Amino acid sequence: MGLDGFEETSFAHDGETRTVYRRGKGPGVVVIHEIPGIYPAVVSFATRVADAGFTVAMPHLFGVVGRPLSGGYLAGSMLGACISREFRVLAARESSPITDWLRALCRDLHASIGGKGVGAIGMCLTGNFALALMVDEAVMAPVLSQPSLPFPIGATRRAALHLSDEDLAVIKRRDVPVLGMRFTRDPACPAERFARLREELGDRFEAIEIDSSPGNPHGIPTSAHSVVTKDLVDAEGHPTRAALERVLAFFHERLDG
Repeated sequence: MGLDGFEETSFAHDGETRTVYRRGKGPGVVVIHEIPGIYPAVVSFATRVADAGFTVAMPHLFGVVGRPLSGGYLAGSMLGACISREFRVLAARESSPITDWLRALCRDLHASIGGKGVGAIGMCLTGNFALALMVDEAVMAPVLSQPSLPFPIGATRRAALHLSDEDLAVIKRRDVPVLGMRFTRDPACPAERFARLREELGDRFEAIEIDSSPGNPHGIPTSAHSVVTKDLVDAEGHPTRAALERVLAFFHERLDG
């Protein structure tokens, strides 16, 4: 299915071919969509990144391209991801297999465009994927938006990074900053996960934690989850707008020139 304003391409790696939607010019940024799929708010975000001066590559991983968000659609896509061999939603110390394909996509995007490297942003179910992609040196600007894997069932998983010990060691050796975002009352992305990222990465981890507690000054609901898509309030002075602007600035700082 086509997507207005985007070029529909494909990318194959290790026998797996997927559709990739591209838009824009400039350094490459891989936008890894969230559950339930490439729905309108994700498209708006990807367009914003492209319009800021980047070449966006957005692979289609699950869901129906362009379909509006709904409760039933969300539940169906989540169930599909849970039973897919490409996603290991409870794995605390290993990445989902799909990250191998995504690393190859990042390398291909970098090879085609050149420059310092590429950016990558994962969201929700795919949030920690941007961290796993850092094993590849092509990835120079990783952003973790409400990283929700592994599902935070039990204390160990609440602080887990969905990453093998070996991959974490590689990432810690790289002098690459990581940007993370979450709402403070988001049960899918608990505070323990960001505390672990601070512990492992030190001052290379920049955290944006947006107050969603009852009575917060911006009226953000306690159910808020998707920082730069569904729950974005695109208004001057709103913390989600500030988070979006920080993401774009982070990409420019790491990839321009």
